Amino acid sequence: MINIMDDQDEKVTQDTEVTDEAEVLEGEVEETEAEESCEAETEEPEDAQTEDAEEEAEAEAETAEEESSDDKDADKPKKKKGLFGKKEKEKDKRDEKIDELTDKLMRSMAEFENFRKRTEKEKTAMFDLGAKGVVEKLLPVIDNFERGFDSIKEAERDTDSFVSGMDMVYKQLMKVLEDMGVEVIDTKDKEFDPNLHNAVMHIEDEKYGENMIVQEFQKGYTYKGTVVRHSMVQVAN
Repeated sequence: MINIMDDQDEKVTQDTEVTDEAEVLEGEVEETEAEESCEAETEEPEDAQTEDAEEEAEAEAETAEEESSDDKDADKPKKKKGLFGKKEKEKDKRDEKIDELTDKLMRSMAEFENFRKRTEKEKTAMFDLGAKGVVEKLLPVIDNFERGFDSIKEAERDTDSFVSGMDMVYKQLMKVLEDMGVEVIDTKDKEFDPNLHNAVMHIEDEKYGENMIVQEFQKGYTYKGTVVRHSMVQVAN
């Protein structure tokens, strides 16, 4: 009996020791797991932050590459391929043709305007030349009128209806010539001018100054500033 009890006590003691060892082992395992879990929790945020930083850096690098490629594309002239490029070339050719035709039109208009002005100037000159010839042919008629009036006394001009009528015709003719631009060259108290006067006689007289016109033998006329006939005069000194 005593031996059996002793054996039982030993078994109980052994079981207790085993149980204590198991508990100790379990405590150690739990402590180890807790430490590992703490370390994992500490490492996980660091790894997450690192991954986020790497992702942001990659995104920024991609954005910079895209911007640089966009800038290069903007600097390079855009080339349209295919049908659109062909249309642009055709449009450029049409624009060049339009500019060329516009330039020709402007030149033609300028040449025509110059031709028109030149033609008008020539027509005016021809008209003036023709009118000058007509005036020149009328001057002897005017001279005859004046010679006829010089031979008639002043009293007879008012009493004779024929003379009065001729005087009216003479005045009307002179008014028409004046309106056309015909003017009589003035010689009274004027100095001799070879551009306007024709000296046919020369006298020495102290009463007059040098190269002064003394007498007029025939009237001179101008048409629009151009001499039609020089005045025939006598010059003193």
